[in-house]
Amino acid sequence: MLTTNSKPIIETPMTYSRRRATKTLAKLAMSSIALPPFSMVSINQKSAMLKRPIPSSGNPLPVVGLGTWQSFDVGNDSESRKQLTQVLSQMNAMGGKVIDSSPMYGSSEAVVGDLTSALDFQDSFFYATKVWTSGRQQGIDQMKRSMQKMNRKTIDLMQIHNLVDWKTHLSTLKNMKEKGEIKYWGITHYTNASHEVLAQLIRDEKPDFAQFNFSIRERHAEDFLLQTASDNGTAVIINRPFEGGTLFRITKGKALPPWCKELAINSWAQFFLKYILGNDAVNCVIPGTSKPRHVIDNMGAGFGKLPDTKERNKMVQYLSNI
Repeated sequence: MLTTNSKPIIETPMTYSRRRATKTLAKLAMSSIALPPFSMVSINQKSAMLKRPIPSSGNPLPVVGLGTWQSFDVGNDSESRKQLTQVLSQMNAMGGKVIDSSPMYGSSEAVVGDLTSALDFQDSFFYATKVWTSGRQQGIDQMKRSMQKMNRKTIDLMQIHNLVDWKTHLSTLKNMKEKGEIKYWGITHYTNASHEVLAQLIRDEKPDFAQFNFSIRERHAEDFLLQTASDNGTAVIINRPFEGGTLFRITKGKALPPWCKELAINSWAQFFLKYILGNDAVNCVIPGTSKPRHVIDNMGAGFGKLPDTKERNKMVQYLSNI
């Protein structure tokens, strides 16, 4: 397992809330000391977010990215767009790259395209979106529109959203990859019931990526799906890491255990994300947020020690007793 040995610059008291911890980091980042970006997480200026290689290419991918469902569906609202620009800037400063979207997510693709196009570092991101329709030509047309909305001549990752008409889109995606219109292709879903089908497709078709649900309480992917992806050279992106926010409702007002300091965990968000990243089969986790302070917090999970099997079991046990 690749890890970094950097220490967190702030060891917040274990009773800190997500809001309080991230507010402290944000204030430090904007202080007159003018600290470098990684100082939000580490006093070691040479530290960088953990990366894991994409099996089909060997290219490294930072382990924490950004989902855009709901959070980027803001249309032309100027204040929301200004805040989301800050989210993208903080993400980039801390080494995050993956931005995951879909035509299902309302205006999210267009918002991503507009905001990133105005940034000097727009090409540093890894752009992922999906095809979410039936029919060969309808799929081709939708993917072209997605690329136009995201202002990209090529897309890093195109995925079949929730396996909709996957048999039809499979050959299209493979052809697009051969032509260089996309770098990688993948499949996605968000329910435990889909895991058997995802596993079979991974074995049969060897997609570059598979995206699916996995969290500290919803651990069905640990039964066979994560291992299947690893065995077949498929990179894994994890969605729903916070179970749609349910995990924060469970832990609201609850203290983190003192031993979290050993894992550089300063918030419940990092607790949940580091549990997921402790599995070597996971290449990237994509929590969604529209708040700059939360993206700082989420990205922080990509730094420092990750929990081993024994520590992850300990995390599960602690949460179950809350």
